[in-house]
Amino acid sequence: MGKFVNNTEEFFKFCEENDVQFVDFRFTDIKGAWHHISYRMSAVNAGQLENGLPFDGSSIEAWQPINKSDMLLTPDVGSAFLDPFTADPTIIVICDVYDIYKNQAYERCPRSIAKKALKHAEEIGIADTAYFGPENEFFMFDSVTFVDNINEAGYKVDTEEGEWNSNNPYPEMYNTGHRPGTKGGYFPVQPTDSAVDIRAEMMQVLEQVGLEVVLGHHEVAQGQHELGIVFSDIIGAADNVQKYKYVVKMIAHLNGKTATFMPKPLYGDNGNGMHVHQSLWKDGKNLFYAPGEYANLSQMAVNYAGGIFKHAAAVSAFTNPTTNSYKRLLPGFEAPSILTYSSQNRSAACRIPYGAGEMATRIEMRFPDSTACPYLAFAVMMLAGLDGIKQTTVPVGPMDEDLFELSLDEIREKNIPQMPHTLREALEGLICDNDFLKPVFTQEFIDAYQHYRFERDVYPDEGRPTAYEFKTTYQC
Repeated sequence: MGKFVNNTEEFFKFCEENDVQFVDFRFTDIKGAWHHISYRMSAVNAGQLENGLPFDGSSIEAWQPINKSDMLLTPDVGSAFLDPFTADPTIIVICDVYDIYKNQAYERCPRSIAKKALKHAEEIGIADTAYFGPENEFFMFDSVTFVDNINEAGYKVDTEEGEWNSNNPYPEMYNTGHRPGTKGGYFPVQPTDSAVDIRAEMMQVLEQVGLEVVLGHHEVAQGQHELGIVFSDIIGAADNVQKYKYVVKMIAHLNGKTATFMPKPLYGDNGNGMHVHQSLWKDGKNLFYAPGEYANLSQMAVNYAGGIFKHAAAVSAFTNPTTNSYKRLLPGFEAPSILTYSSQNRSAACRIPYGAGEMATRIEMRFPDSTACPYLAFAVMMLAGLDGIKQTTVPVGPMDEDLFELSLDEIREKNIPQMPHTLREALEGLICDNDFLKPVFTQEFIDAYQHYRFERDVYPDEGRPTAYEFKTTYQC
């Protein structure tokens, strides 16, 4: 597990040893989507790896205008790994993006932004290392169909695990009758858990591409799963999310399934989160560890969580960046939307895992989801946390009660802050509260990002009637 090459010389030696025919250069846009361009191995030289490869940035959503489209991909050779899915030996190299017009790292390149966030933590003297451990949940379906036209809209997903198939005769096979049911999917064994072998295949392939895999299991919802990956530094963790999503989707695809990280694809069942474990370190010491304090958590860690909660609206514009994100953050589905911290308590937005010593003490932010670009999500949470440390921001808590049992009136009476309820609310929060991002994010990027999200997500969603609206208002 880990790196396969450390420098350019090792890269070419590795490619020769593995008979590599193609080099696949990949980069991430502001949505978190991977893009790629493939070169013949014979056309790649050391100068390109060190100086960059040209590409057209104008065809990427919310990037460059057509009159300033030329950009450079700057490969990180230490990120290289063999693609486990191509017919011909292909090596994948993750890249940053360079702006030739400003002669600097591109201000809309998420990976470059995450690097700047860590550098900022070093420059202000707080930390030299930031560890992140994301937990990306996903669904596997047998099919998905949807329509979005001027006169019709709708979707349908299906999985053999769905309780709606209990009376399906399955003419070409038989109905097993073994299904987890709504909210019944946590840790059942076979045959109720129908994806043991597929998850095992995913875990093995993830190890092939350099991730350290710990476990895999069925999640709460029907057709929902999770694989446990060891944490890494802020860049390595975000790179791993990209690898993880790629492998999961491809293995599902090759097994005749379709995988999605969409936060809420099923009405009335649990959704997909991306719980993110975080800690700051300096000189090899865990800054979040204070033995004898509540959950062994230092005041710095509490202030870090306080900073994230203080800026929660702006943060969630990046950690929960789609309209579907907020359909997950509802009471009753184990999705934490109450902004407090607690030891072991999964109903709080911030959980401190049980029994952690110095090496493992950390906080777990439970509200993010996998529609987030991981580089941006991690960077924004860290910047908010750093601001909380600088301002000694104290969050509400700790609260050890079951927060899912609180009514909305009780939450208000206790004056407990909540996550935004819509993407619009989050983006408006970002517009009003973004100074904490300014050491790393440019105003140009912040403006471009919020405009893009309004135009791509908020306005189209707000303007569309839904099936439920027809159900409740057609006969008015």
